[in-house]
Amino acid sequence: MKIARFASRGRVHQGIWQDGQLLDGTGRPHDAEGVIWLPPVTPSKVIGLALNYADHAAELELGTPEEPALFFKPLSSLIGHRAPVVYPAGAEYMHYECELAVVIGRTARRVRAERALDYVQGYTVANDVTVRDFVTNIFRPPVKGKGWDTFGPLGPFLVTADEVPNPANLNLRTYVNGELRQQGNTSLLIRPIEAIIEYITVFMTLEPGDVLLTGTPKGLSHVYPGDTMRCEVDGLGALENPVIAETDS
Repeated sequence: MKIARFASRGRVHQGIWQDGQLLDGTGRPHDAEGVIWLPPVTPSKVIGLALNYADHAAELELGTPEEPALFFKPLSSLIGHRAPVVYPAGAEYMHYECELAVVIGRTARRVRAERALDYVQGYTVANDVTVRDFVTNIFRPPVKGKGWDTFGPLGPFLVTADEVPNPANLNLRTYVNGELRQQGNTSLLIRPIEAIIEYITVFMTLEPGDVLLTGTPKGLSHVYPGDTMRCEVDGLGALENPVIAETDS
């Protein structure tokens, strides 16, 4: 099932995407071009994992961490499909990071890897937008680099786990203005989903709706106001967001 949250006709709806139609909870269709898309989930926390693809670490001339390098993505950064991402005034290098996002389905504490996928409700597409100017080893975790308002696009759907039989073999792609800039496959994750969940739940309880960002592959490049970013993950849809200047927001 592809679950969607959207605002239409003065109301917020939780519905589904079915046979090319956007339906609300009563089954009434809505114009997908005319609604305001919202993040498909409302998490209590979003946890990102840095440098989880070796080729991405290499392009940044960094080694892979001995342990998972975690950071929190602020809830205030979350936006939906087609919502604008604001380019901060004075930023020199802003880029996309296409990622497979894992959505937790039930309370998880001290979960072993072999059972970890039982705790997953589904998956969505994330764009972990980053201003590289503010990401240095001195200032990790990269709160300022990744924490700006609008820097957390999610969506367009939450695709339930039963429709994603092998999350460890999904292609990811990013296009900017229709040009392919980034591609990879989740088979190349240094730490797979099961290991991420096991590691985090040793010390932190994950609640239903919580989101885990699994990392991005090689292929970063600048984006600027006026550009449109499109992040795709096989079977999960395409998350598209325009970039606007801060003075335009």
